[in-house]
Amino acid sequence: MTEPRWLDDDEKAAWIAFLSATNLVNRKLEQQLKDDAGLSHTQYEVLVQLNAAPDGALRMTELADRLVTSKSGLTYQITQLERAGLVSRRSCPSDVRGVFADITDQGREMLRSAAPGHVEAVRQALIDVLTPEQLTHIAAGLGEVSRRLRTEARCPSQTAQDPQAAQGA
Repeated sequence: MTEPRWLDDDEKAAWIAFLSATNLVNRKLEQQLKDDAGLSHTQYEVLVQLNAAPDGALRMTELADRLVTSKSGLTYQITQLERAGLVSRRSCPSDVRGVFADITDQGREMLRSAAPGHVEAVRQALIDVLTPEQLTHIAAGLGEVSRRLRTEARCPSQTAQDPQAAQGA
């Protein structure tokens, strides 16, 4: 068994800062949405994704993928949003196993109402804290992390056998 490649001091500092900032930003945004709109952050993101989709609808599997959540976790959130009248579900006409989530007019109104406060909270917690250069680096770096992890999730056996496949080489 080979020795793990331990984090050096700079790597450890980056990892700890990432964990701390992620948790604190998430906590702040979760609380702001709960206080101002009665929504969880996940529920807000569901409404955002559905609102941006053609015809305000997405298949549940695609929505789960976009939100990086499990199908069961998404089903719970959709059930809560459905009870509140913010989304509805319907069967897929071409696939009996498929289910669509649709944003309702009430859901669009909730999103319009919640968005200004949420954007302000995002600015206060992250965007306005950083310089434009820092934002560019964070977007590029975390975008690359996301791209690689999504690639691994889609093709786990390929990336395990060929590490360069995960790098797009």
